[in-house]
Amino acid sequence: MNDFNFQYPVRQHFGKGCAERAVKEEMGRTGKRVLLAYGGGSIKRTGLYDRVMAWLAECGKEVTEFGGIMPNPTYAKVQEGARFVREHKIEFILAVGGGSVIDCCKIVSAQARTDEDVWEMWYEHHRLPTEFVPMGAVVTASGTGAEQNNGAVITHEEKRLKQALFGAYHSFAVLDSDLTKSVPMKQAVSGAFDTLSHCMETYMGRPHSTNLSDEMNEAVMRNVIKNLRAIIANPEDDFARGELMWASAMAENGMLKLGKQTDFQCHMIEHAVGAYTDCNHGQGLAVIHPALYRRLLPEGTEKQARMAETVWGVKGESAIDTARAGIDALEAFIREIGMPTRWSEMGITDERLLRAAAETCIITPGCCRQFSRDEIFDLLKERL
Repeated sequence: MNDFNFQYPVRQHFGKGCAERAVKEEMGRTGKRVLLAYGGGSIKRTGLYDRVMAWLAECGKEVTEFGGIMPNPTYAKVQEGARFVREHKIEFILAVGGGSVIDCCKIVSAQARTDEDVWEMWYEHHRLPTEFVPMGAVVTASGTGAEQNNGAVITHEEKRLKQALFGAYHSFAVLDSDLTKSVPMKQAVSGAFDTLSHCMETYMGRPHSTNLSDEMNEAVMRNVIKNLRAIIANPEDDFARGELMWASAMAENGMLKLGKQTDFQCHMIEHAVGAYTDCNHGQGLAVIHPALYRRLLPEGTEKQARMAETVWGVKGESAIDTARAGIDALEAFIREIGMPTRWSEMGITDERLLRAAAETCIITPGCCRQFSRDEIFDLLKERL
C-alpha cells in the first residue's frame, strides 16, 4: 500500500427506523435557520416531507425550502441554492434525498460563502473552497455514497460538461433503510450498481499487489452482488436494504481507498456521456464497464483474474482465461439485474454524441494504462 493520512469527519446514524431520532438529535446542535433541500417531490408523496417538517418544527427551526433538484444537478441549480442561502441567512443545510440532492447541496454550501465562481475556482485556478455552510444528509436512495465525501458531480449546461466539484463534508449522515422502500426498483438497482462500480474503480487502481484495502473491497463487492439479488427477489428484505446502504457508504467513505491511487476512468467517461444525453448514471456505467475491462486485459490480467476468483467465483485454465471469465460474469450479472449493456437500450443512437463525450471527458492516468480519446470513442461506439 502507498503511504496515507486519514481523518474522517462524517458522523453516521445507521439503522432501520433511526431517522427521527437522528434528525432530532443532530438538529439540536445547529443554527435556527435551515435550508431543507430535496428533489422532484417524492418525499411529499411518501409523507417523509411532512415528517421532516414536523421534526424541524419540534426543534424550533425556521425552514426555507429548496426543492426541484434534478437527477443530474445543474450548475444553475447550485447558484439558485446559493442565492437562497444568502437571502435567508441560512445557518444549516439539510439535504433529504439521494446522491443528486446531496451533491448539489455540497456545492451550494461552498458557493454561498464566496463571491468567486466555484467552477472557475477549481477548473481555472485549481483552488478549493475553504468556507462552507454546515450541512447534514438524510439518505433516501443509496448507491452513490455521496453523503460520505465532499465530492460532487455537477452538470454545467452552458459548457456541456458534467464534472466533479468539491464542497463541504456533511457533519452527519442518516442511513435508515426504511426510507429506501419507496424508491422504484429500477432506481435501487442502478444505485447498487453504482456502488459496485465505485468498488471496482478503486480495486483496479494502483498498487495492484494484494493489500488490506483491496481485500476489504472484495468483501464489499461480494456483499453488493448478494444483497442486490436479495432485494430484487424480495423488495421487503430489510436486512439486504441495510447492507446495501452500508456497502454504499463503505465504497465512498475513504476506507477502501487508503493506500491506493484509484482509477475512475469509467466514471469520467460516463459523466461525459451524461453531459450530452442526461443518461441514468448507473445504467451508463453498466454499459461501459465490460468494454473498458476487455480493453485493459493485456495490462490488467493479474488484478482482473484475482477479482474474477474472489468476487465472481470463476476460474479458467490460465490467468488471462480467468480474467476473461470474470468480465463475462460481470456482463452476465448486468443482464441478470435488468441493466443495459448497449447505448441503444437507453435510446442513445447518435454516434456524434459519443464522439463529443470522448473529446470532452477527463482522462485519468489509468489503472493499467492511459486511454487516448480515439480509444475512448471506439469503446463507446462498440456499445451502440
